[in-house]
Amino acid sequence: MAVNYRYLRMRLSEAGLLPASKLAFITWYLLGLDLLLFALQKVLGFSKRPYGQSLGVWVGFLSFVVIVLLGCLAVRWAKARMLWRLRNRLIVTYVFIGVIPVVLLVALAAGSFYLFAGQFATFVVTARLNSKLDSLDAATSAIGHEVAHRMQQGSITEIGAIEGLRQSNKAWANRRVHIWLNGNLVISSYPAGIAGVPAICPSYLKNKFHEVVRDHDRLFLRSAEIIPVNGGKMTIIASEPLDQTLLQELSIDLGEITLYSGVSRQKVDQPAANSNASNDSYVLDTSKATPTLVAGTVPPPVRSLDLQIPFGTSISVVNWESGDTSSPIGLTVQTRVSTLYEQLFRAIGDFAPAIETSLLIAALVFALIELMALYIGTRLTRTVTGTVAQLYEATKHINRGDFSHRIPVRSTDQLSALANSFNSMTTSLEELIEEQKQKQRLENELVIAQEVQEQLYPRTISQLATLEVHGFCRPARTVSGDYYDFVSVSPGKLLVAVGDISGKGISAALLMATIHSAVRAYSLERLPVEEEALVVGGGTRSRDSSFDANVCPGTLLSFLNHQLYESTPIEKYATLFLAMYEEQHKKLTYSNGGHLPPIILGENGSLRRLDRGGTVVGLFDHCHYEESSVQLKRGEIFLAYSDGVTEPENEFGEFGEERLIELVHENRNLPLERITEIVTAAVDDWIGAHEQPDDVTLVLARAR
Repeated sequence: MAVNYRYLRMRLSEAGLLPASKLAFITWYLLGLDLLLFALQKVLGFSKRPYGQSLGVWVGFLSFVVIVLLGCLAVRWAKARMLWRLRNRLIVTYVFIGVIPVVLLVALAAGSFYLFAGQFATFVVTARLNSKLDSLDAATSAIGHEVAHRMQQGSITEIGAIEGLRQSNKAWANRRVHIWLNGNLVISSYPAGIAGVPAICPSYLKNKFHEVVRDHDRLFLRSAEIIPVNGGKMTIIASEPLDQTLLQELSIDLGEITLYSGVSRQKVDQPAANSNASNDSYVLDTSKATPTLVAGTVPPPVRSLDLQIPFGTSISVVNWESGDTSSPIGLTVQTRVSTLYEQLFRAIGDFAPAIETSLLIAALVFALIELMALYIGTRLTRTVTGTVAQLYEATKHINRGDFSHRIPVRSTDQLSALANSFNSMTTSLEELIEEQKQKQRLENELVIAQEVQEQLYPRTISQLATLEVHGFCRPARTVSGDYYDFVSVSPGKLLVAVGDISGKGISAALLMATIHSAVRAYSLERLPVEEEALVVGGGTRSRDSSFDANVCPGTLLSFLNHQLYESTPIEKYATLFLAMYEEQHKKLTYSNGGHLPPIILGENGSLRRLDRGGTVVGLFDHCHYEESSVQLKRGEIFLAYSDGVTEPENEFGEFGEERLIELVHENRNLPLERITEIVTAAVDDWIGAHEQPDDVTLVLARAR
């Protein structure tokens, strides 16, 4: 006996059925308990004990748990036995890469095609039914208004007029008309040979109505309209029975249509969290649905794959007496793919062959792509065993400095983790080296741009006997978009320019260089009249005369505006202030192109703002810039600045123009360079540890 037990254990162990893990022991234990309870349930069932039903619940629960655990054990066994060999791993990989996606795609395409075909078939039926309702509604409205017109003239329409309509229009052969005037039935017309109970005029009928209704257990297409007549109201109701004849008409060129009664809407209880929801949810109960009308026949197949498509939907039905809509009718359509194809492409006409060809080409392309994917997947699975060799080859590439080499990863084992780590390392090294190269290249370019820009700012300023000037610009980044310049146009004349370019960085610096060169070129060169006419919009000078553009800041701004408008993107523009100082008269002639208005500070604290001019430069073409002149008195300070001085913010708000004016006024007797240092230091203190938000530019001039 002991020998047989040992032999049995040995055979179970060889077969892998002997429990060797905690999961296996739990599974076998629950399986034994489940079998024991099942046997006890059967015994109690034979003896008709009341405990059998309660034991059935436990048997079902334990059976479900045992099935799940056995599935887990089966997966472990298959993984240990089948996936131990690399060949089997390659086969499983191929199945998951090539076979399963194709099966899923085919199943998804088949399901989608069935749903589309079924929905389209039911759509055709419901569309035809709605077309019938619309036709009935239009006829009802026309008859109602005709009757109302005759009633207002004092005559009541004879029922013979409607009978004549039945004879002249086949659509009216089965229609019934009832007309109510102030609650009283005045006209009731039925088709010849048909009698019935007149349709009542329900209380819920307030306006136009056209729906499928159930009246005295019969279905009708019904339309109603209320029309005011002689201070009262007339209600006209037209009906057409939804019977075998109408259903047969709906099934023409489609297939078999079946109507079901006994369908009802059941309200779905909302969860407690959604108890206040405004929209109730319903589901259709078709357990008691029975076919009542069948019309049409399923068309014969025209080819071997011309499958039959059955699909169903529901149509809302109004109870005519109560207005309740909780009892719709069910509708099923059985048709063929070829029939739906004809219905779908009938409206397209001559375009149908082109669409067919396009769909065929698309199918061929998809099939070709799928075949290529299967081929590539097969090829990739064969390369799993070459991972070690690929690692060796990759190290040789890295040794040569080729950091772009990558190891393809096609599995999820330890070798793939090693390959991923190697790829991550080489990617990081390549990105780091490339970032360093890009950073170094950008830094070199910025240094060159900074050096070039520093050369553009006036390095030596020719001071006039009656005017002391000073300028300062500190970029928020390496290069600046702010601009200032002092140009000695002629003895005793000095052009002062202050500007701010939209944006920051290299693009703003390039536009600043453009404006710098243009201001100097236009202020130092004499330009022909036709160029003035082009910019200013037409002048009165003769063609053989010339003018000196540097004495006209407004004209110079017009030239600059036209040049920037023509040569820069639409989002690029600049604010620019130009002023010409004439030492002989101590007069400052200026024009402001949208820049913050410079200020002239008097010794007594008075302020004069230089705000005459026009809009920003380069945004609109053909702009006119006004000019104005001011006299500079001894000791007055000219102050121009960019928004980088007044707009920096901290927890107390902006630095502000008022604070700037106060600082300049308090230190007005110091050298202009020292005033600039005091202002910029105050701005830095205001910003604190934050980054400088914008370029800081100051231009000061003091009359002597």
